[in-house]
Order: sequence, then structure tokens, then C-alpha cells
Amino acid sequence: MIEHASYWLSTTLLSVLYVTSATLYVVKRDWVRQALVDLGYPTYLVAGLIVVKVLAVLAIVSRFSVALSDLAYAGMLYHLLLSAVAHLGVRKPRGALPAAVCLVLLGVSFLTQNAARELPSPYGQFPAAHLATL
Repeated sequence: MIEHASYWLSTTLLSVLYVTSATLYVVKRDWVRQALVDLGYPTYLVAGLIVVKVLAVLAIVSRFSVALSDLAYAGMLYHLLLSAVAHLGVRKPRGALPAAVCLVLLGVSFLTQNAARELPSPYGQFPAAHLATL
């Protein structure tokens, strides 16, 4: 039961953060473009990131395809890692904090997804034998 609640809480918070971020990219477009330039990224990434963030949330929450959901988790992982490293690379560690929070939420969501979802992901949880040896 705790895994079920952990999954839905972490997935909801992660989804809200991603949709809020995509909305911010639309509403404060110039500010976001400048922030990307400051991090060393090209501004044409803004439009793609808006679409990808919303689609990733839809893929995970709707889970109409387990494979697509797992791909969205992987994409989010890479996006968050690159975001954190980019902020640390320009010596702005406070900017990496949202990515760190989202990485924790992403990990909890991914590792508890099979407890809350009808169709299990082949990658969503560790085998019990592996956990027993830790």
C-alpha cells in the first residue's frame, strides 16, 4: 500500500513540476531563452522542450504503452541530469536544485510503478533476490 501511495504522490508531483515548467517556457519565453543561452544551449531548444515535457507526462500518466512510458522515464532522466550538470558547469548550484528534486521524484515513481499499475514494466522494480543480497 505504501508503494502505491508513493508512486502516485511522486508521479503527481513530478508531473506538476514538468507541466509547470512547460507552461513557464510558454509564458516567459524570452526569459527562458536567455537562461538557456546563459547555460550554453541554443534557443531553438525551447519549442522542442515544451512539447517533449508535456508528451513525457502524458506517456507516464496515461501509460497506454509500457514501452513508451519507460522511454519517457529515460528521457526525463537524461533531461534532468543534463539540466543539473549544466547549472553546476556554470557555477550556479542553486539552479540544479529543481533537477535534483525531480530526480528523486523520478526515481521513486519509476521504482514503485509496478506496485500501482496493472501492466508491469520489465524495468520498474528490482528482483526480490537482488534486494535480499543487499
